[in-house]
Amino acid sequence: MTTLTWSDALTLQQPLLDQTHQEFVELLNAFGAALDAEQDALPAFQTLLAHTEAHFEMEERWMAANGFEAQNCHSGQHAMVLNVMREVVRHATELNDREPMRIVRGELAQWFPAHAEMMDAALVYTMQQRGFDPATGQCSSPTAETNISSCGAKSCGH
Repeated sequence: MTTLTWSDALTLQQPLLDQTHQEFVELLNAFGAALDAEQDALPAFQTLLAHTEAHFEMEERWMAANGFEAQNCHSGQHAMVLNVMREVVRHATELNDREPMRIVRGELAQWFPAHAEMMDAALVYTMQQRGFDPATGQCSSPTAETNISSCGAKSCGH
């Protein structure tokens, strides 16, 4: 069973981010396949976690270069997801409890498309508006006088 299917609906027209997102989906599916095969899924999950850490670090660098406040809601979501994923590893390694891995599989599959559609799309839009070049980390247009603290959603509490 495929956990999450990569499709054009998940692309954001930012090649490096789209590639990273596609890798995330592939690693999530590899982790799901290990669960389905009743194999030890912890190594696949740890690979997914390492990729997610690097993925989020890249986005955090981009946000900082584009004038996002350090404590913006996009970063807050990253922190929450990483905390949950690290706790899943802790449960598996220290408590020999593998059930959280089964739960987090479905949660990540539901969370990711919404996060990409709202949070990451807003980041890409800001990058485009500011002429941000991911290769150099530079913006051709200056950042706004005030830093960005929210994701732009009406429901955002920031």
